[in-house]
Amino acid sequence: MARLQGISPAQAGLFTRLVYWFTRRTMRKITGKAELPEPLTLLAHHRKLMMAVARMEMAQGAVNAVPARLKALCGIRTAQLVGCPF
Repeated sequence: MARLQGISPAQAGLFTRLVYWFTRRTMRKITGKAELPEPLTLLAHHRKLMMAVARMEMAQGAVNAVPARLKALCGIRTAQLVGCPF
């Protein structure tokens, strides 16, 4: 569990809710579940940092050498192996 509480969609501003909606849609396509990742709710405390991480994620997702579903599954498995809670 994180030391900070993430910003829930009810507490979020308009821009953050838009980011949450886009993230849920993407997660639903990849994993079949429309859940918000905890790191995103924590990054919502700092808008510029959240945007920087979003740009990095989109740039990594734009590389087409490996299918997006396989990338997501590898990321989840790596997090499990290192004991990452999210």
